[in-house]
Formats: sequence, C-alpha cells, structure tokens
Amino acid sequence: MKLLILQEKLKQGLNVVSKLTPKSLTLPILNNILLNTEKNFLELSSTDLEVGIKYYILTKIEKQGKTTIPSQLLFNFINLLPNKKVEVELIKNNLKINCDNYKTQINTISAEEFPIIPSLKGAESITIDNSLFCESLNQVADNASLSGAKPEISGVYLFFQKKQLTITATDSFRLAEKKIFFKKPTLLKDEHALIIPQKTAKHLINIFNEKEGEIKISFSQNQIVFESFLEEDSHPQVQLTSKLIDGEYPNYQEIIPEKFTTEAVLKKEDFLNQIKSASLFSKKTNEIKVKIKEGTITLYSENAEKGEYESTLKAKTKGKKEEIVFNYKFLVDGLSNIKSSEVVFGCNGDAGPSALKPVGDQSYLYVVMPIKP
Repeated sequence: MKLLILQEKLKQGLNVVSKLTPKSLTLPILNNILLNTEKNFLELSSTDLEVGIKYYILTKIEKQGKTTIPSQLLFNFINLLPNKKVEVELIKNNLKINCDNYKTQINTISAEEFPIIPSLKGAESITIDNSLFCESLNQVADNASLSGAKPEISGVYLFFQKKQLTITATDSFRLAEKKIFFKKPTLLKDEHALIIPQKTAKHLINIFNEKEGEIKISFSQNQIVFESFLEEDSHPQVQLTSKLIDGEYPNYQEIIPEKFTTEAVLKKEDFLNQIKSASLFSKKTNEIKVKIKEGTITLYSENAEKGEYESTLKAKTKGKKEEIVFNYKFLVDGLSNIKSSEVVFGCNGDAGPSALKPVGDQSYLYVVMPIKP
C-alpha cells in the first residue's frame, strides 16, 4: 500500500472513526483502525463488534493494500503534523508516514484479523435531511433506559412509515416522542419498526450532527446503515452500521394521555429557570412540588440541611387545582428539548401521567410520571 493524502483530510477521517475504537484487552485488534485502499479511495474503518464506522477519502493511491494500526497512536500523530501532503507506505509489517520533516514507522497488525463490518444490499431505505434527523434524535435519545433489565427500552425506537418517521425513547418514568413529517411520501413497501442501541444514537449525533445535506437510512431485520455522501461524488463519505436490538417495543401509546384534568400554558424559559432554582433546595430524591391554580404555577422545595424555596409564575390555566410532586431532573430534560418559547403543561393528578408539549408544534411530546405520594 502506498498513497499520498492531505493531512487535513486524513485528520478529519480519523477524527470520525477513532470515536468508536474501544479499549479492548480481550480483542486488541478492536483498538486498531483498518486502512484499506479501494480504487481511488482510502477507507478508514473501526468497530466494537456492535457498531461499525467506515470513512472514505478520495485521494491519490499509488499502490493498493490494507493493514490495521493502533487508533489513538495514529490519530495523535496525524494531529501533530502540518497541513501538508502526507506520504503513507506499508512495507512488510510497518507503516511508514512522512510529512515535511516528520517521519515515523509504526508497527501494524494484519488486516485479516480485523472483523468484517457487514454491508446491506437491496435493503429498503429512505433519505432524510441530516440536520433534521440528528436534531430529532437528540431530542429523544437520552430518555432510553440505562438498565439492561428490559433490553427493548434500553434503545431508541424508530417507526418508519410512508409519510413520517417517529422516534421514541423511554425509561418507564418519562417518555419522549418526536415525529418527522416527510414532504413527499417515501417508497417504502411496508411500515418498519426498529430499535437501535442508545450508543448507536449517540454515535450518530456525534458523527453526523454538523454535516449538511441528506442522510440515507437502510435497514434489514437485524441491521441498519446510515450514510452521508461526498459533495463531489455519489460515493458514500461516512457509513455507520449497527446491530438492532431484538424484541418488540412496548405499546407506549397506551400511556400517552388523550386529555388532562389540568392544563397550563406558560413561558418555557421562566418555567425552566424556576425549576432549576427549586432544584437547589430539593431532597436527595430530587423532589419538587408543583402547585397549579387559576392563573399561576407555584414551585416549592425543601431540604432539612439547606432550607426551602418557593416561587410563582403566571400561566394560562384551565381545569382543577393540582399539587403534584416531580423529579426535577425529568422536568428539566423535557423542557430543555422543547424549541418553542411557550409550552403546554398538562397534568392528571398526582398519580397519572403529565406531559409537556411545545406551543404550535405537534411533532414533539414529552410524558413524565409524578412521584407518587
């Protein structure tokens, strides 16, 4: 293998694939990045056996070949080089890298030991605006369960339909749902319900978040692939492949309230700031009390060691008076992911599910359970 590549391009690619390389003691090859030439492209790959990333760089290839090299070592060294042409050459088991007056020789491990990252051919797919998809995923992903006791809710649920994509995550105490409505119906033959691991969702946000253009999503029964493409070519630039979580997602629609005994419309930032203020005086269980009556919402918290807090803000209310205890963290998470200046806060007493919704936007819903008295 021999090639010539700009330091900046190589640095960008390594920055993407090195995000995934785990520190594995049982399988040292997973600490490595695969370098593989494919016609006029250098392919960089990394995997943790559940998620795999490929990054393609269009460059000058003088001799085809492939090898693997320690991820962190290569990433750190390339970052220190000047933004000039880098010459990379594989001689036996050593990768020689020359750039300006920098020279190094790094020991490699055979590419034959690197796990195969599977590809999907002939699978159903949709194409969607990348920034919209990542922003929507980011509004939901943190709500997945951190416990492995119920694998289905430890992931993020994707429900593909001809006219919309619904993204959902829950940990049984709160639930976030985001709908993306397509401008044109997709060519999907059927509806598809998939569960991706939460770490896959986090990788997607970290890797694709700042990319412009569209992202292609392809899926089969047990795998899903996300791709973005080069501007100057129809060839993929980044491919992220992930296993799917096996199982059936709970019928969460059953817990979404159709109506509320009490509703309030109020300014999001004021509500969020007062919840954060009340949190400073909450107990170790993160409890704050929300009192709703005509025209106002009052927040109250107390702590035997710190003292107590109370504040009131104006709201447009309807329904009966309520006094409900919540985990303040759940309220903060829900409000932080709402983009509108005003929110609708709907409640169903101290035992039923409450909900937060942006005013004027039907695409996002956040359901939160109160702390039972």
